[in-house]
Amino acid sequence: MADHSAAAAATRQEPAGDADGAAYEAFRARVADANINSQTLLATDYLNHFNEIIMLLEMVPDMPDMIEECRAWEPKGYQDHFRDSSFSDKQLAIEAYDYVPERFRQPFEQTIGQMNELVALSLDRMADGLEDPDLLRARAVAASRALQRLIDVASAIIHGNDVALHQNEIDELMGF
Repeated sequence: MADHSAAAAATRQEPAGDADGAAYEAFRARVADANINSQTLLATDYLNHFNEIIMLLEMVPDMPDMIEECRAWEPKGYQDHFRDSSFSDKQLAIEAYDYVPERFRQPFEQTIGQMNELVALSLDRMADGLEDPDLLRARAVAASRALQRLIDVASAIIHGNDVALHQNEIDELMGF
């Protein structure tokens, strides 16, 4: 996963100099009528990938065999999500991602990485609690809340907030 992110970062085209570069400005104009934020060049549709796993995790306490369907869920990068989606402006979202200003891309990618780690951790913890319905439910609720908190952070970044969680907040979420 980290290797994939490093390779993607190495192949990205950066805006000329900063977020005021000509390519960035061109994409801002192109996304004006799309469901893509014109400041960050990011789309909230990507978060549906994580809403899917939250919904599945929440079903496990009532249907423990759903843990296998949860385990079948895999992290998916931003551009890969759009390649596989029916989002009306998916090609534009894919192309614009290469020009997302670093002040948004870095916290966004960090938050997505944290969500992917949290899903894996949650699945392990829930699998360990399958024999205890109350423990399983508590872990599913905790996982859902923690993931929703990270989705809220990612959504804020998509809408122009360039900060991520502090390490102590991350540790608290991961220690649920």
